[in-house]
Amino acid sequence: MSQQYTVNVTNNSTIFGSFCIYQSLPDISNPNIMSLAWLTKSAFPGTLLSFEWGIDYSFVWDDSGPLNVGSVFTASQSVPCDPSGNNNITLMYSNGAYNFTGLNNGGRNGTLFITGHESINPVNSAAVGIAMSGAGTFVQPAQPNMDLVFSVTPTYWITYGNYIPGQVIQISDISNAQQLTFPMGSYELDVTLQRNNSWVVASNS
Repeated sequence: MSQQYTVNVTNNSTIFGSFCIYQSLPDISNPNIMSLAWLTKSAFPGTLLSFEWGIDYSFVWDDSGPLNVGSVFTASQSVPCDPSGNNNITLMYSNGAYNFTGLNNGGRNGTLFITGHESINPVNSAAVGIAMSGAGTFVQPAQPNMDLVFSVTPTYWITYGNYIPGQVIQISDISNAQQLTFPMGSYELDVTLQRNNSWVVASNS
């Protein structure tokens, strides 16, 4: 079982909304990669809630068609994977349905990559990506005859607004995000959204 991380959030703002934890990649060279609202919970002012997760990865896909900002990704299949082990899989289209096949160790330690089988058709009819702790984090359109590569060194962020799990978000448009950094040896943070909508983050060692 992987190390569990916890973020305790207090809503001291004056409005009802949803807290959203999402991830960003340190180096995004592929503009087609989309970030998802990873973990979300709604909260009234004056309430306390907690987010918990482990560093457990999986491959995911959804065949709901092209994804745009605001669209919701709902995984139709999830296959556990390991950046230092079974880190490669193929998405194919057969008998009118998509399916993951051929999970294997493809090398390139620290990376997860998905091979788009030549059978994928039509293009952009499905999205494929990775999940952590059972919830999607990054996706991009599935393409035939193409390897989709995902880094596994994410940065965690929290924001507040109107979010639902799996929603495609535009990180550059988020103005009130706060980075969540866990000090060495610490796996729990206390986060407060203040009345003026600023953030206070403290390590709970």
